[in-house]
Amino acid sequence: MRILAINPGSTSTKIAVYEDTAPILVRNIRHSVAELARFAAVIDQFDFRKELVLKELEANNVPFAFDAIIGRGGLFRPIPAGVYEVNDAMRRDARHAVRLHACNLGCLIAAELAALLPGCRAFIADPGVVDEMSELVHITGSPHMPRITIWHALNQRAIARRFAAEQSAEHPEHPVRYEDLRLIICHLGGGISTAAHLHGRSIDVNNALDGEGPFSPERTGNLPMGDLVDLCYSGKYTSEEVKKQIYGKGGLIAHLGTNDMLEIERRIANGDSHAELVLNAMIYQVAKSIAALSVALCGKIDAILLTGGIAHSHYVIPRLKEHIAFLAPVYVYPGEDELEALAMNARGALTGEMEIREYR
Repeated sequence: MRILAINPGSTSTKIAVYEDTAPILVRNIRHSVAELARFAAVIDQFDFRKELVLKELEANNVPFAFDAIIGRGGLFRPIPAGVYEVNDAMRRDARHAVRLHACNLGCLIAAELAALLPGCRAFIADPGVVDEMSELVHITGSPHMPRITIWHALNQRAIARRFAAEQSAEHPEHPVRYEDLRLIICHLGGGISTAAHLHGRSIDVNNALDGEGPFSPERTGNLPMGDLVDLCYSGKYTSEEVKKQIYGKGGLIAHLGTNDMLEIERRIANGDSHAELVLNAMIYQVAKSIAALSVALCGKIDAILLTGGIAHSHYVIPRLKEHIAFLAPVYVYPGEDELEALAMNARGALTGEMEIREYR
C-alpha cells in the first residue's frame, strides 16, 4: 500500500510517503513569512500548499500513485477519535470554521489530490478537536462557557498504541491493547495537553490552545479570572491582542522572551535564577495537571506517558518525574511523529483494522 501523509502547519507543510509501514520520503517544506504574507487568510493558501506538495513529489521522483492520501485534521466541530473519510460536510466545515488554522487545509488538500487518482481515498485521523468527554466533564461554573478540547490527540493516541505494543512485546504472556489500558498522557510542546485515557477513550483533557491547564512555552494556561477581566477592560489592548497574549505570546515567551528550551536551559546553567524559577513553575503546573487527572481514573493508572519536543529535556523530565512518579510508572517518548501516525491510521483503515467513520 502506498500512502501520502500531509501535515500543514503554521509555517511549514510536512509530507511523507509510505509503502506499507516503511517511509520512502519524508520532507518538511518550510514557508517564509514573506511567502505567506501575500495571503489574506489561511484558507487562501490552499493552492499554494497543494502545488508545493506535488512539486516535492516530482522533485524526488516519487510517482503520483497512492492508495490513500491522509491529511492532518482541522479545528472544526468536536468529533470522537478515529479515522474519517473526507466528505463534503468536512470540507465545508474546514473552510468556514470559527478557528481558521493551517491544519484545516489538511483534509482539503488530501481530497483534492485523491480525486485525481482512481480508487484513491482521502482521510483524516484524530484531529485536535477530538472530544470524548462526558456531559459532566464539560460543565463549568458558567452555563455560557462549557469546557471544550483542543489538544494533541493524534500524537497522544499514537504513543498510547506504541506503549501497548511495547508492553505486549515485553510480556507476550500478557498482551495488551490501548483499549485495555488506563493512561495519563502529557504532550509537552509549544502547547501542553494532558489527557486521561480510559480503555481507548480520552475521558478528560484540557484545552491546550485557549488558556486551560499549565502554562507552556507559548501559552498562559489558567489565569486569575479577575485580573484577566481587568486586563480586557483596561483599554490598553484589543480583543485580538489579549488573545495573542494568551496564545502565542504567553508562558515562557511572556516571562523570558523566548520559547527556546535550549536557550532557557543555557541561561539556567549560567546562573539565571529568574529563568530557573519560571521553568520550575511550569514543571510544577504540568505535574499538578497530571496529578489532577488521577481523579478521572479513580487513582487506577497503568502508566503515565510523557511525549512531545520538551520530553527531550534533561532538565524538565527528571524534575517532572520527581513530582508524579508516586502516581504510576512513568515512560518517556520524546518528540512526535504525526506523519507516521497519519500514515498508520490510513493503513489501518485500508486493511480494515480500523473503522472508517463518517463526518456529519
